[in-house]
Amino acid sequence: MRKTFSAEYKAEAVKLVTERGYSVSQACRELGVGETALRRWISQVQAEQQGYVLAGSKPISPEQQRIR
Repeated sequence: MRKTFSAEYKAEAVKLVTERGYSVSQACRELGVGETALRRWISQVQAEQQGYVLAGSKPISPEQQRIR
């Protein structure tokens, strides 16, 4: 069964890397998520900050959630 994570959880996971200085591998170990998933979330948040929402994905950033 595939795990699902809330947008808030994803946003906090991304902040570990982008704001708190964790490496992707450190954050993955701390959170128990795969590197591929975390890297995808980081890419998605970066795209959302530029005003894009990736096809087939639910917005992660609070701003994009409000727009949706």
